[in-house]
Amino acid sequence: MKINNIDQYRDLAAKVLKEDAAAVEALLESMYKNGERSDAHLYESERYSLLAGGKRVRPALVLEFCRLFGGNTEDALPFAVAVEMIHTSSLIHDDLPCMDDDDLRRGRPTNHKVYGEAVALLAGDGMLMDAFGVVAGNTRVPPEVRADAVQLLSLASGSFGMVRGQIIDMFGETHALSEEELLTLHNNKTGALIRVSAQLGCLAAGYRKGSAEMTAAEHYADKIGLVFQIIDDLLDVTSSAEVMGKSVGGDATHHKNTYLTFHAIEEAEMIAERLTEEALDEISAFANAERLVALGAYLAVRKH
Repeated sequence: MKINNIDQYRDLAAKVLKEDAAAVEALLESMYKNGERSDAHLYESERYSLLAGGKRVRPALVLEFCRLFGGNTEDALPFAVAVEMIHTSSLIHDDLPCMDDDDLRRGRPTNHKVYGEAVALLAGDGMLMDAFGVVAGNTRVPPEVRADAVQLLSLASGSFGMVRGQIIDMFGETHALSEEELLTLHNNKTGALIRVSAQLGCLAAGYRKGSAEMTAAEHYADKIGLVFQIIDDLLDVTSSAEVMGKSVGGDATHHKNTYLTFHAIEEAEMIAERLTEEALDEISAFANAERLVALGAYLAVRKH
């Protein structure tokens, strides 16, 4: 499916992200409000990062796949919030001096710059574990769906998913990775949470692993997940901190292996376009897929 009339896609994608973010943020706003003198900093730190904005792409994917396959998005909302909690916890940890040592995130000082490294570490830990409680407590779906969701989210975020990608990324700071290793890095550090977002949306709509619906969702998510990282690698060398809302040029500073280690800018852009078209082909045959088509097209041309 060719990406034509990108302005139309951009407008619809902006509408989708705005609507879905509003629902997610309303639930996030209700969390971590109360604290005593001795623990208030923990909840302040968690709220600082959780409510800092961002595109909310991952929770949008949860809600949109649920919607695409005829589910009630209220059933999927706890899953969407849990994914965003895990994503936010990973950003807090990623910014720490022992990881990427970044000072800026979403246009504001990173969590550890405001609350200190120890509080930031605990805030990330807390959100990561709390997210599984949110999934397990989603009584709007049957117990077997909750169990599947916990397992899929664990695989995506733990030692066989996002955390695995992070350790490969760190290994790549002192070693030259092969392109195959780089793809493994991207498919885990960035792609795993994007994939599980699509899976959770399908689960909430009543479609489990192995169904045609979830398989199509997984293929779409795998492709846009790689596109998301390719665009991130491109923006790190072509954009600015003001536009991105976070530090740029860090890949070179930390001697990281990126997609541009193996491909010129123009070639990487062409690969991102091809992958996006393939992703859109995966879902375009389903009725009412326009919102996810627009979202996938937008992610290929985003500027921040």
